[in-house]
Amino acid sequence: MGNVESNQLMERKRTNLMANAIRSICTLLFGGTRHSSKKPPAFIIGLSAWRPYLEDWFGNEKIHKFGRNISWLRFYLAVAPIILADPRSKVYVWAYKHPSFVKNFCRAWDVPLIRVEDGFIRSVALGATRAPPLSLCFDSSSLYFDATAASDLEKIIQTYNFDANTEIMVRAREGIERLIATKLSKYNTSYDADVEKLYGPKLRRRVLVLGQVEDDASIKLGCKKRLSNNDVVRTAAMENPNAQIIYKPHPEILHGTRPAQSNPDEVRDIALVLDTDISLADSLQTIDHVYTITSLSGFEALLRGIEVTCLGMPFYAGWGVTDDRQICERRTVKRSVAEIFAAAYILYARYFDPIRHCTATFEEALELLASMTQQARSSRMS
Repeated sequence: MGNVESNQLMERKRTNLMANAIRSICTLLFGGTRHSSKKPPAFIIGLSAWRPYLEDWFGNEKIHKFGRNISWLRFYLAVAPIILADPRSKVYVWAYKHPSFVKNFCRAWDVPLIRVEDGFIRSVALGATRAPPLSLCFDSSSLYFDATAASDLEKIIQTYNFDANTEIMVRAREGIERLIATKLSKYNTSYDADVEKLYGPKLRRRVLVLGQVEDDASIKLGCKKRLSNNDVVRTAAMENPNAQIIYKPHPEILHGTRPAQSNPDEVRDIALVLDTDISLADSLQTIDHVYTITSLSGFEALLRGIEVTCLGMPFYAGWGVTDDRQICERRTVKRSVAEIFAAAYILYARYFDPIRHCTATFEEALELLASMTQQARSSRMS
């Protein structure tokens, strides 16, 4: 047995021993099943950046907040007994940024562990600026960008009977039209651009490479190969020798809120590199083909009828609508772009209005984001 397997086994044994001791203590102190609060408890670990907004998203639960760096000893002595004292307890963590013993504890005692991540239409600013999110995803399985396991979103896409719900498909088609008309995306910090001036006259096919933050979990968990943005540019150029190759780095790289892992200068000889953060909607104008690893922006290209090649396995790949270079054996049905949109934007993601402080539908959140984005752009221009 290797060191990693041995350490994991020791961790599980230690978790089970401590959990058994805690269960006994809780039974003595709390009677096993009694709870004092009308609200079910929510144990939130590692969402410290979102503390100003936790009451918005978890207002129906009694919130217990802890940092992601909580120690094993403090967790088992101070947190675990309270969790086990109430069978309604749920543990919420930000993505996969939590100590492994939290997952082991929840698994040992069948405590729901729910992962939280930004939704698909988020805000008028980058997530790194801690702007309030209009949309979040809550997943009790894995997360939508994790191709190593079936997320709740993947299960919806795989099993939902879209043919039986004509209303949701009408909402999906109208939502796609509205999303395109408003030029909104996940982040909306970008400036409008004169694409004809930027790209030059269109004399041949255009291929756009959508860059990502290369150390992001969506690449680590969504792509079997280790790829850089420059690798994607070179692949696009090799497979499309007569096309104009355009490379759009990720907004967080351009704004300096996340570090770059590769240098765009190394591919300027084969691609036009966009050094300013123009809107995704503008960058997709006159584009014939998009290449990406796992970017959500690739799905926004699909919404516009553009062919998309995925070198990894994002949530929208594997359903017959993309050119896939990686296979997911779990995804066995064919889905349309509109069905995938309905699953992700309407059935899976949740929305909250930070102005009215109430939950919202996808349509309400989209209109609010459109209004907020317009105000932000007007302020930048004044």
